[in-house]
Amino acid sequence: MIQSLSSSIKELVIGKPLSTDDAQHQAISKKVGLAVFASDALSSVAYATQEILVVLVGAVVLLGGTVAAQQQVFPLAIPIAAAIALLLLILTISYRQTIFAYPDGGGAYTVSRDNFGPTAGMVAAAALLIDYILTVSVSVSSGVAQIASAFPAILPYRAEVAIAIVIIITVINLRGVKESGAVFAVPTYGFIILMLLTMVVGVVKALTGTLGTVPDPPELTHALHGAETLGLFLILKAFSSGCAALTGVEAISNGIQAFKEPRSRNAANTLLVMSGLLGILFIGTT
Repeated sequence: MIQSLSSSIKELVIGKPLSTDDAQHQAISKKVGLAVFASDALSSVAYATQEILVVLVGAVVLLGGTVAAQQQVFPLAIPIAAAIALLLLILTISYRQTIFAYPDGGGAYTVSRDNFGPTAGMVAAAALLIDYILTVSVSVSSGVAQIASAFPAILPYRAEVAIAIVIIITVINLRGVKESGAVFAVPTYGFIILMLLTMVVGVVKALTGTLGTVPDPPELTHALHGAETLGLFLILKAFSSGCAALTGVEAISNGIQAFKEPRSRNAANTLLVMSGLLGILFIGTT
C-alpha cells in the first residue's frame, strides 16, 4: 500500500513513465525549444549589465563621484557590452558548427572528450556542473531580489522564497522537455516582449527629452571595497563580470535530440534566434 501510494505521488508530480516508442512524440518545435533552452541565456540580461556597472561605479567613487567622473566612466559600459556581444557571435558560430558536427548532442564535455581526451572532457564537465549550479543561484537570487523590491514584505524570507522557486523549477523539468516547454513559454516570451517594450519606451523618452532621472541616489561608498582606478584591469574586470550574459548559450547544442526532425537544422535556427535576441536585449539594456 505504501509503495502504491508512493508511485501515485510520483506519477502526480512528474507524470507517467514514457516508453521508448513514445519518445518521438515528445520532440519539440523551435518555438517551444526557444522557451526551454533560451530561458537561461535570456534571463541573464536582467543582471549582466548590472554586473558591469557594479565594477565601473567603483571607479566613479574613487574619482570623486562627480558628474564629470560619471561622464568619463559610465559610457565605457557600451564598448564593453559590444565586446561581449562580439564574443557571443563567436560562440554562436562555434556552437552552430558543433550542432551539425554532433547531431546527437554535443556540448563542451562531448567536444572536449572527443578532441582532447577524457581528462579534458571531465574538466569541461566539472566546469559545466559548477556553472549550472551558479546559474540557478544567480538567476533565482536576482529574480527574488526584483520581487522583494516590489513587495518589501517578503524581504526577510528571501532565502525561503528562492528555495521554493528552485523546487518548483525542478519539478517542472522532471515532467519532461515538452511539458516544461509549455510552462516556460509564457514567462520566457513575456520577458522578451516586456524587455523589448521597455527598450522602445526608453528610446522614445530619450529622443523626446522626457526620460526621468533617479532622485537622491543612495550613497555608493561601499563600492570602494576592492575598487580600482580607471584602467585596463578595471575594464577587463567589468568585461569578465558582464560575460554573465553568455550563460546558457551552450544549452541548445546539448539538447539537439529534443527537437523535431530535421533536428540539427531546427536546433541551429533556434540558436541563431536566441543569440540574436540575447544580443539585442543585452546591448539595448546597457
